[in-house]
Amino acid sequence: MYRRYGPPDVLSVEDVEKPAPKRDEVLVQVHAASVNAADRVLLRGKPFIIRLGMGLSKPTHTILGFDVAGRVEALGRDVEAFRPGDEVFGATKFGGFAEYVCVSQRTLVSKPPNVSFEQAAATPTAAYTALQAIRKKGRLRVGEKVLVEGASGGVGTFAVQLAKAFGAEVTAVCSTRNVEIARSIGADHVIDYSREDFTRSDRRYDLIIGANAYRSIADYARALGPNGTYVMSGGGSTQILQAMFQGLWLSMTSSQKLGNIMATAKKADLLVVKELLETGKITPIIERTCPLSEVPDAIRRIENEHARGKTVITI
Repeated sequence: MYRRYGPPDVLSVEDVEKPAPKRDEVLVQVHAASVNAADRVLLRGKPFIIRLGMGLSKPTHTILGFDVAGRVEALGRDVEAFRPGDEVFGATKFGGFAEYVCVSQRTLVSKPPNVSFEQAAATPTAAYTALQAIRKKGRLRVGEKVLVEGASGGVGTFAVQLAKAFGAEVTAVCSTRNVEIARSIGADHVIDYSREDFTRSDRRYDLIIGANAYRSIADYARALGPNGTYVMSGGGSTQILQAMFQGLWLSMTSSQKLGNIMATAKKADLLVVKELLETGKITPIIERTCPLSEVPDAIRRIENEHARGKTVITI
């Protein structure tokens, strides 16, 4: 829990009452959860604009955690798709770093039997974000050339695998230590950004996914083909603002499309992710697992290190 914005040190483990599901919610006994970049943002309350929906001086929702996997404990009166004891995974708005959490039935799906709770918990937000960036915003077609910047992180590892599953030729951009991971998940080409700047080469791409975008919008436009698309899903605040405003202007004045995506959890997308997990077409990359008491350290590592897949919290 956290009762004020700040560094990971403001988090503490506390006993609270077991939540009760609303009419369209499912009470889940959490077996595993996973850490996302959004947990760090909400914890610190930065950029300040997010506090408009989270509480100006202190957080309205005091338990972090979006992605969970576990067993159904109880049902709201309007829930018909699940039964107590079902193994499930999905995305909740808040509260995943706990023994129990209430999840809307619209953002919860059954867990495939061949997928562990840890694997399932590592998947929802990162996978549906990558899926929406590629299919909805990027409108990927078979045979197109896709570049994924930040290819070793949570969203990036799924973006590489999804683009390959949908028939693209994929180039992954990552740090030196993550080159082999990018190759292992199916990237056709891997660029070590410490040795090569993809925005300065002669290669052009139909779709660029900025899962960890820290270059100017002009750099991305230069690396796109004449009718290419750039979709930002994560990165620095300057890049977010450039994608929102300068990207909109460039999209209106050229044949290229540049912007960002605010992904939202949707049942249809989670069902697609579930099928791809079950058939082995995507596999979450889990860098480490740790207990609930080490959530502060897990978030601290996200802030200080280049991500390599996901960190899973076992409960």
